[in-house]
Amino acid sequence: MKPIKNWKLLGAEDNRVNIECDGRHVLHFFVLESNVIRVLLKKNGKLQLENSWCISPNDSLNGSEMGWEGRDRMSTEGFTCPDFTVAEQDGQLSISTSSLRVTLSKPLKLTWEYADAAGEWHYLAADRHSGAYMLGVQSNDIHHYMARDLSEKYYGLGEKTGDLNRHGSRYQMRNIDAMGYDAKNTDPLYKHIPFYITKTEQASFGVFYDNLSTSWFDLGNELDNYHGYYRSYHADEGDLDFYFMYGEKVVDVTKTYVNLTGRTIFGPKWSLGYSGSTMLYTDAENAQEQLGDFIKHCENHSMPCDSFQLSSGYTSIGNKRYVFNWNTSKVPNPLKLSADFHQAGLKLAANIKPCLLQDHPRFEEVASQNLFIQDSEFDAPESSQFWDDSGSHLDFTNPNTIQWWKKNVTEQLLEKGIDSTWNDNNEYEVWDSNARCFGFGKQTPIKLIRPLQPLLMMRASYEAQTEFAPNLRPYLISRSGCPGMQRYVQTWSGDNRTSWQTLRYNTRMGVGMSLSGLYNLGHDVGGFSGDRPDPELFVRWVQNGVMHPRFTIHSWNDDKTVNEPWMYPEVTPIIREAMTLRYRLMPYLYDLLWQAHKHHEPMLRPTFLDHEADARTYEESDDFLLGKDLLVASVVEQGQRTRSVYLPDNGDGWYDFHRKTWYAGGQDISLPAALEEIPLLARAGSVITTSNRIAHVDAEKDTQRQLLVFPFKGAGQRDLSVFDDDGLSTGYLDGKYLLLNITLKSDLERIDLNISREGEWQPAYKEMSFVLPENEQRPFYVNGKQIERSQAVALSSLI
Repeated sequence: MKPIKNWKLLGAEDNRVNIECDGRHVLHFFVLESNVIRVLLKKNGKLQLENSWCISPNDSLNGSEMGWEGRDRMSTEGFTCPDFTVAEQDGQLSISTSSLRVTLSKPLKLTWEYADAAGEWHYLAADRHSGAYMLGVQSNDIHHYMARDLSEKYYGLGEKTGDLNRHGSRYQMRNIDAMGYDAKNTDPLYKHIPFYITKTEQASFGVFYDNLSTSWFDLGNELDNYHGYYRSYHADEGDLDFYFMYGEKVVDVTKTYVNLTGRTIFGPKWSLGYSGSTMLYTDAENAQEQLGDFIKHCENHSMPCDSFQLSSGYTSIGNKRYVFNWNTSKVPNPLKLSADFHQAGLKLAANIKPCLLQDHPRFEEVASQNLFIQDSEFDAPESSQFWDDSGSHLDFTNPNTIQWWKKNVTEQLLEKGIDSTWNDNNEYEVWDSNARCFGFGKQTPIKLIRPLQPLLMMRASYEAQTEFAPNLRPYLISRSGCPGMQRYVQTWSGDNRTSWQTLRYNTRMGVGMSLSGLYNLGHDVGGFSGDRPDPELFVRWVQNGVMHPRFTIHSWNDDKTVNEPWMYPEVTPIIREAMTLRYRLMPYLYDLLWQAHKHHEPMLRPTFLDHEADARTYEESDDFLLGKDLLVASVVEQGQRTRSVYLPDNGDGWYDFHRKTWYAGGQDISLPAALEEIPLLARAGSVITTSNRIAHVDAEKDTQRQLLVFPFKGAGQRDLSVFDDDGLSTGYLDGKYLLLNITLKSDLERIDLNISREGEWQPAYKEMSFVLPENEQRPFYVNGKQIERSQAVALSSLI
């Protein structure tokens, strides 16, 4: 490695400032937004990778996309590119917007400042004072070192194990199939998200490195006496290209990052329902019969369900799996299978994998068309270990591969009634680092773009689905990916191992993923691998899972049992009650998905995200917020029957969701946590919309709405909104939706709700009823008219 020391200003053009470094490198500063400045270093004046696929700024609601070949790295399309100033004085150079300033000093070091409301500048961050930027001499590795303050908190990096605050730890970005991982310690895992947030005592900022090669983040694990406290980023290959984004609050940084990398996909409402899955059904010789039995069990046990995910056993020949190959001895009639599920109101998602085993019936067909990634040395497909054999990975940087994939998704799945694609085992563990990808006509080694392949895989599946059913919103799932994957899929934390520790740390993993822009997520409820959960652990895991955007019970237990809602008769009623609560809250969950899509609001939230002034909320915790208004206090300890909860100090207090008892914020309380109960609190000043339909999602049968009103204890006012539509189509883009704009206001004398409506969609429910705490004595008014507690208001009466 060799540090970069000297620099000189070359000039400014458009929104870019150009700097020469050590006489041979070029450093670009792009002023993209008032709070976002991008830093791009061209080693020897050249880029290793000329395009980016992660950046999709300010994309439209209908998911407009860049070309398959990616986005020119020098492009600023989609950014506002505000005015800025450049000033050089006393050997330093400053680039300033209205809210963010970066100053270069020598040897090369960047110092970042932010402006307060009065326009005064304050220190935000800086590179370490020596050797801040280092480049490999005989290699392509790159290093960036920043100063580290011991009081700083670090959040993000996507799917990482351990505590939410990453300070003091070291992580690797290398997509890997980590089945049975330790949710407290294992690293790396499935996803590549090189973005993290720093929370200082005054403000917050994020750094996103747009680089897809294997990399490391050291956030205080390493010490070197010569440089003071520091944190570092190190990538084996690629370009040093990072986006520095300032935010007054942590949530501002997360939302800026999502705006940078792409809007969360707005999936159908049924994607939020319970989704069953297990390896055992499709591995069985009578798979179609066992899948049919799942439908009967849901009905017999009165378990609401919306979909089932077909694991890869439906493609097997012997004990191996072959993508796009239906095993008709296991599943004799795929069309009837789909029809049976649809008749019951359930959808089907099918597992698909991007690697063809060397004895796949269609291997030679695909190889002859050069659709695989190619070996680095020989004129042949690369060969990698994949499941129980060797295989070759499809190359999604080849347009012919994309078309082959879309054709097979359509013919082998969609035309057979499959509703969704489950893009799995797509970590692309191709360790021939120079294996050749087509690169859309610019041959590219896999080491530069490994996480891009799953991103393009899911886009190909997405396009197949949207072209097959253009009026329906697609639902896709993917295990692996990189920044931008939220544009296409819902995701989960991979093949976890059954234990109480996993339940606890999966929750923290999920909140960390959410802070990293992956809002629509969940975990394999009950644990995927290892021993089956005992009844108590299973109950607590289901109670946790129903409070996540994705709720799937999935397993491959060592003893060949199946995690099913009815697996333990003694607790089946408790499982049913937890799932009932989820379906009651379906309107609230659906609105959260809309808020994530429309406004970049995280669905899962650490308690500090909405209570930054409360220092207690930064402590490591098993609590989290579902949306802004529900505080979930999951039970993650065996035998626990009371739950201590710290209530964030929001100034208004909290209500026990079940008993409607009010508590002031800023205190510890103890809640009952009987096995059949989910400790849950609602924010005072909230309105939670619920449904009485405890069955698969069907807008035409969803005929009742209740608004749970949790009023301020004294005076207060808050504006809210609730979105709804048919839950399936793209009609919302043309005004076919219902948006209720609600103002909740109260004082010591009365409680008022003022409700107005937007949109043309007419729901099956024609009126709304209201539920207030039983001990609430103040009169209640809706749009100025006093309402009795049992009285309903017609939607047609709203403006």
